[in-house]
Amino acid sequence: MDNASALPLSSWSAQLREQLRARPVIAIGLFVALAAVVLLLLQSLVMLAAGDISPGVRYGLIGGLAGFAATALGALPALFLRSVPQRVEDSMLGFAAGMMLAASAFSLLLPGLEAAEGITGNGFLAAAVVVVGMTLGVLLMLGLDQFTPHEHDKTGPCGPGHESCSRVWLFVFAIALHNLPEGMAIGVSFSQGDMSVGLPLTTAIALQDIPEGLAVALAMCAAGFRPGMAVLVAIGSGLLEPLGALLGVGLSSGMAIAYPIGLGLAAGAMLFVVSHEVIPETHRNGHQTHATLGLMAGFALMMTLDTALG
Repeated sequence: MDNASALPLSSWSAQLREQLRARPVIAIGLFVALAAVVLLLLQSLVMLAAGDISPGVRYGLIGGLAGFAATALGALPALFLRSVPQRVEDSMLGFAAGMMLAASAFSLLLPGLEAAEGITGNGFLAAAVVVVGMTLGVLLMLGLDQFTPHEHDKTGPCGPGHESCSRVWLFVFAIALHNLPEGMAIGVSFSQGDMSVGLPLTTAIALQDIPEGLAVALAMCAAGFRPGMAVLVAIGSGLLEPLGALLGVGLSSGMAIAYPIGLGLAAGAMLFVVSHEVIPETHRNGHQTHATLGLMAGFALMMTLDTALG
């Protein structure tokens, strides 16, 4: 390795160590969550390699691929669309946020509470189990947000070592922070082979991935990337959904208590993304009313899907 490449790496390492020392609680939570994520992914890959493909694994992988396909479909129009009105974009992102909020409530938290109460026999303990899962999900996303270099369209680059990364990779990391919890939610929802939980959630995530994929590709175009590169990066980011689905299946295929904890973790991660990233993004351009109406429409559609498909 030459000095030119070693310097950015050493700079990133120094900044990361400083961030870890400044936020020890978040750092510990991130370490625990990442260790669990690695183990869960290995578990799912071993199950696939051994041919132990349960209905949950098969449905989860199909659901993750559906999310990937929807992201790709949404990104393609950016090849010939240079922009859409900001009001329309904020409304689309608000719609996606509404679907994610409703999916977290109806397809993750409520089934998690029901499963936990069936295990513990106590409503308070059931809520505590799901809250533990939500806390893990928030710690995972908070840690990734704090310690991963990434860039957002409006707020610019952030995270340790962002100076050493190209803008393409910064955008890739930012998109990954959105898509990973969605894939995990799909995997967890299908982990027990229960179509009444997994189908409405996957349908909702796939539907909201279409405008989200377009918004991401257009944001990259607006930041100066060529349309072809913007579309490829947006499509590639969708691969995080089947990967996250494998994590979600692995998360909930162990002890019975892991299922409600996994549902809570996926819900916590999605709620963090919606509150920390998506909603603030829709309110930065003076179109709060349109974004809020979009959110309400997305919430109502997801509630309807959950009732009709669940």
